[in-house]
Amino acid sequence: MLLAAGLALAAAVLHASWNIAVKQTGDRFLALWGQFVFSGSIATAILIFWSFVDGVPDIAWWWSVFSGCGHLPYVMLLARAYDKNDFSVTYPIARGAGALSAAILGLIFLGDDLSGLSMGGIAVVIFGLWILVSNQKINNISPALGVALTIGGYSVADAYGARNSNSIAFALSVFASGGLTVSTWAFITRRRQLTPFIKAHLKTSAAGGAMSLLSYTMVVYAFTLAPVGYVATLRESSVVIAALAGWKYLKEEDHKRRLTSAAVVVVGLVVLVAGR
Repeated sequence: MLLAAGLALAAAVLHASWNIAVKQTGDRFLALWGQFVFSGSIATAILIFWSFVDGVPDIAWWWSVFSGCGHLPYVMLLARAYDKNDFSVTYPIARGAGALSAAILGLIFLGDDLSGLSMGGIAVVIFGLWILVSNQKINNISPALGVALTIGGYSVADAYGARNSNSIAFALSVFASGGLTVSTWAFITRRRQLTPFIKAHLKTSAAGGAMSLLSYTMVVYAFTLAPVGYVATLRESSVVIAALAGWKYLKEEDHKRRLTSAAVVVVGLVVLVAGR
C-alpha cells in the first residue's frame, strides 16, 4: 500500500506540471493533442520493442481501446474547461470530482473495498471542492464536471484492464489507443493546423507527453496494488499544486478560497489513507 501511495503522489506532481503547460498555451486542444502524439508514439515504440525482445505482452486490448476512446471527450472537455475558467478552479474540480466518480464506479463495477473511514475521507474531499465551486456559475464549471465523469469511466476501465493483464504494458497500450483516437479526431477537424503547431511547440509537447506517459503508468500500476478510489483520490493531491500555481505563478485571484479548498482536500486525503 505504501508503494501505491508513493506512485500516486509522484504522478500528482507530474500531472499538475503538464496541465499548467497546457493552460498557458493559446490553443488548449492542440496542446493536449501534441502531448498525446508524443506519449502515444513513445508508448507504441516501447510496445514494439518489448514484443521483439520478450514476446508480445499480455494486454486486455478491448479495455485499452475503450479507455483510449474515453480520452477523446476528456481532451475536448478539458480544453474547453481551461478556456472558460482559471486553472486553480478547473483543475481541482476535474480531478477531485473525477476521484469521486472513480471511487463510486470502482465500488459498483469492480467490487473494490473501501472502509467507512476512507469513504468519510472522500466526503471531506468533496466538501473541499464545494468550497471552491460555491461561488461559480454552472456554465463555467460544467466542462470540468464533464472531465470528471470521463476520468471516472476510463479509470475503472484502466483498473480492470491492468488487473487482468500486464499492468505496465496495458498502461502503454492506453496511450497508444488514446494517441490514435485523439490524433484521428484532430486530423479530421484541424488537419491544416497540426504541422504548424507541432513545429512551434515541439519541446513543450515532447516534455508534456513524456510526463503524461510516466505519471499515468505510475497510476495504472498503483491500481493493481490498491482500490481505484484510494489511488485516484490520493493522486488528486495535485489540486494543492494547482491552487498554489494559480496564485503564485499564474497570478489568479480569489486565492484564499482556493487555498482553503485545497487544504480541506488534503485533510480528506489524509483521512482516506488512514482508513486503509
